[in-house]
Amino acid sequence: MRLSDFDYDLPQSYIAQTPATPRDSSKLMVISRENGSREHRHFADIAEYLQPNDLLVFNNTKVLPARLLGKKKATGGKVELLLLKQLDDVTWEVLAGGRRVLPGVEVIFDATDVIQAEVVEQLSGPRRIVRFSEPVQPYLNQLGQMPLPPYITETLADQDRYQTIYADKAGSAAAPTAGLHFTEELFSKLDAIGVKRAFVTLNVGLDTFAPVTVDNIADHTMHAEWCTVPQSVAEQINATRASGGRVIAVGTTTVRTLESAGQACSGNMLSEFASDTRLFITPGFEFKVTDAIITNFHLPKSTLLMMISAFLGNEGRESLLGHYESAKAEDYRFFSFGDAMFIS
Repeated sequence: MRLSDFDYDLPQSYIAQTPATPRDSSKLMVISRENGSREHRHFADIAEYLQPNDLLVFNNTKVLPARLLGKKKATGGKVELLLLKQLDDVTWEVLAGGRRVLPGVEVIFDATDVIQAEVVEQLSGPRRIVRFSEPVQPYLNQLGQMPLPPYITETLADQDRYQTIYADKAGSAAAPTAGLHFTEELFSKLDAIGVKRAFVTLNVGLDTFAPVTVDNIADHTMHAEWCTVPQSVAEQINATRASGGRVIAVGTTTVRTLESAGQACSGNMLSEFASDTRLFITPGFEFKVTDAIITNFHLPKSTLLMMISAFLGNEGRESLLGHYESAKAEDYRFFSFGDAMFIS
């Protein structure tokens, strides 16, 4: 398949700049894979489409305030470091912004004179390996800003609105945004009808959301992201499927986690999984674990758009782009702070 197969026109006005208030007031498009039907609802209505013994699986990763603004110690030139992956107590892989942020450059931060950083290795593009003078995590709330996607240009007044209400495991550079729609009130409603919950972890890197740049999508390489499925969750999933319930992945990062675990199993029974994943889901992929998906509306030419096309099955790309055109006609909001889809 060609990259152009997954392109579509999206005027800037459709890109959500602020989160919905309350969270579950966002719109919800409900899609049936069985008959291709499409309904327009609100996210608070999702309980009507769930059944007792369904299992919602969430990614409980927590976004780090990982955007650090500093300056070169020698010249005062501006430097921006976006933390991507922790390598040891004081060493991180980062995206570096600024002029000539090369090995040997020392970075200081106006917010504190306690901690400094040094660029120790240049990787591809803007990626660098940086070593801090001491562990940076205790200073992130003081130094860091929430790393909002570049298409969100408005200032986020409440930083917690870029976290899910169940975020627990710090380590991501971006939020698993399908989960932003859930509220405690909605959880209580789902509990009352017997819908169960489980939590996996995938530390989200920016590459998950980056557009593909190669013309032949088979040539695209996914960067690794660390994910875990605890044994207790694997057992919940196995029990759900045995009882006829559905495993419903909340977000594409959860899909990647579940299907990575599924690929690692020789049979139908899921077991504990903890590993980097480079799984790239494109049309033709056989889903082993995921029965339904809650997701947002994704960027043109993105790996996420390809994943949802794959989940829709035969003619999935054409079907998905048709749903996106309907969303535009109904004034849905797109991307991280936008509206949602439930595909079953």
